This record gives sequence, C-alpha cells and structure tokens, in this order.
Amino acid sequence: MTTLSPEEDAVSRGWKALSTLLVTAGRHKDSVPKEGSFVNPPLHRGSTVIYPSVAAMRDTEGLQYEHHTLYGAMGSPNQHELEKVVALIEGGSHSQVVSSGLTACTLPLLTFLSAGDHCLLIDSIYGPTKRFSEKVMKKFDVEVSYYPADISVAEIEKYLQPNTKVIFTESPGSHTFEIQDISALSKLAHQHHIKLFLDNTWGIGVFKPFEHGVDVSVQALTKYANGHSDLVLGAITVNNDADWHLLRDTAIALGEVGGSDACWLTLRGLRTLGARLEKQSISALTIAQWLQEQPEIERVLHPALPSCYGHEIWKRDFSGASSVFTIVFKPSITSQQVIDMIETLEFFAIGASWGGYESLVLLTDGEIYRNFPNKLLTGSACRLQIGLEDPQDIINDLHNAFTAIWRS
Repeated sequence: MTTLSPEEDAVSRGWKALSTLLVTAGRHKDSVPKEGSFVNPPLHRGSTVIYPSVAAMRDTEGLQYEHHTLYGAMGSPNQHELEKVVALIEGGSHSQVVSSGLTACTLPLLTFLSAGDHCLLIDSIYGPTKRFSEKVMKKFDVEVSYYPADISVAEIEKYLQPNTKVIFTESPGSHTFEIQDISALSKLAHQHHIKLFLDNTWGIGVFKPFEHGVDVSVQALTKYANGHSDLVLGAITVNNDADWHLLRDTAIALGEVGGSDACWLTLRGLRTLGARLEKQSISALTIAQWLQEQPEIERVLHPALPSCYGHEIWKRDFSGASSVFTIVFKPSITSQQVIDMIETLEFFAIGASWGGYESLVLLTDGEIYRNFPNKLLTGSACRLQIGLEDPQDIINDLHNAFTAIWRS
C-alpha cells in the first residue's frame, strides 16, 4: 500500500470517511423483495400520477413536504432518493433537487428575500450568482452589496445594514479560493437575525455546513456528485422544517424539478465520489506543489497550501480538499503567452466547468469580476481541474507546454 505524505493524507482523509456512506445510503437490505432486485433503483419517467379513487387522491394532501410522488413537476422517485442522499452528505434535514447548480444558488434568494431586504454577498461568489443578484433580485427591490473575501468576520460586520436578511458566502471563493471562517460568520449572522447561505460545491463531503451554523447549503450536483460531465443538476439543503417548507413551496411554485434521468445518473455517480475524489485530490495537491516551484508561477491558490488565504481555517474545519485550484503567472508573462501555453497542453481540455473525471483548464483573464481590488490576481491566471489521469503525466504535460512557450 502506498504511504501518503501528511499533506496528501490531509486532503484525502475525508473521502475515506465518506465512502461507506456513499455506497450504502438509500440501499436497505431489509427492503429487498424476496424475488431479488437490481443493485441500482429503476429509472422512473413520468408526469401524471394516477389514483384508484378520489379519496386516495385527497389523502395525499400535505405530502408535498415528504418524499412522495404527487406529480412529475414535483419530483420523481429518483429525485426523492437523490434528495435523501444529498441531505445525508450535507448533514441537513431536507434537500431540494433542482434543474441546475445555478438554480440551486438562485432559488433560495427568491425564497428568503423580499422587497426592501438587503443581501450581502462575498465578492468572490460564483459569477452567475452575482449576475442573478444584480439583474434579477434588484428588479424585485432587493438591495445587493458585497464584502471583500480577504477580511475578518469582525470587519464584515460593518457591511451589514438594518435590512440585511441574507449573507451569501462561498468557501473557498470562486477562482481565488479564499477560505472563510464559517463558524464565526454564522454567529455574526445569527446575532443580527440574518440567514447564512453557503455555496458548498467545492467542499462536498469534506465540509459539514450545518455543524458550523449554516442555514442554507448549495450544491452544484453537475460537478463532483455526478462526476462524468454529462448533465446539469443542483441541490439546496436546509436543516429545519420551517425553512424546508418555505423552500419546497417556492420550488413547487416555480415548477422547479430535477429530471429523472439526471437524478438517476447523479445517484449512480455519487456511489464512486469517495474513490474519485480521493485520487483526484491527492493528484491535485501533488501538481499544485510542483507548480509552486516553477519559475513562471507567481502563486498557486489551493487551500491545502500554507500560502493560500485561510489555510489554517481549512486545516481546522475541512476533512479534505477538492481538485480545483488556480495558478497565477508572473506579471512578466503575457495573457497571449498563457493562451499559447494552454493550447499546447495535451491532457487538458479547455472548459468552464469542473468536477468530472477529466482534467480541464480555463483562462480566467477578463473573466473574474470583483468589486474590491484582489491582491492575489497580480498576473494572468488560469484555473485547473485535475482529473483521474496519472499526475506525472499531467506534470510532464505542463512542463512540456511551459518549455514550448517560454523556455525554448
């Protein structure tokens, strides 16, 4: 058996702990019929649910808050099974599966904010969440503002307003990977009767949001949960009945649902999440450490590296790491040189998402919009998603690309 370094063990231990839950959740031996059944649940496609009598149909009143199939637009058995598993992974009481990760970000804003309210977002929030807040929530007379990703929780307090109802954070931050002190932030929020939202996509399985006081946790199931880059899906998890009823009512009112095929594929993908992410997270750390030593690189933004903002909080609060991080090049290297380097790579596809089995690279020059100056982005940058390829092949690929462009 390969012995992991302390750093590698730190980024992989959470996936080991999660693996048994992922394999067994929703699969109960005592529910297997005597004639036997397949390992995976059947795929249920449908819209109309029929009943044997009017009384039987009336008996379903109030069951919209349960995992009960009432109508196709309210969810299928595949969606309901996936919701149970996601709630277990996140550590909450209820999950609502929706049609995309972006919908998972936006539906809670529509649920918990009203005209005249204020929403405070971290400046490094997922870009489309910021876009929705600016273009849609403001139309409903919801005030939107931001706080810098690299300030203390005590400093965040000055960005609150008397009408602040939601703080929406992301940890680590999108593209720049700053880690937030979620426990302290939740205490601040609750002192002011504010709900704390967290986009926890990077931290799936290795950060337990509700243990740190989060009220609403968001997952883009498109990414690691599915793991195969062939669908879009999202989930919102809460931890009490009152929030669940509000969230579920909004989802039903908007006709938000996860397609049966996408839910079935995601549930299947989740079974191997632990094995995939353990390998991918170790590979990512190995590659990030190698990149730190390269003369073209100004800094590597990976929370498991001591140089990353919030590293000590990551060590305290996370049980592992993800396989996505950013590299920032020296200021002397031009954006065109980085583009040439990217297009020389053999094992990286150019793509905007992440979380699949394949390695991806995304040039972020001109794509990162901040309301506050960001001290981390001092040169051209690109985000790397490390897949299941051999890490030495990836290192060799990067080395060859560097050599072809500026070491020749």
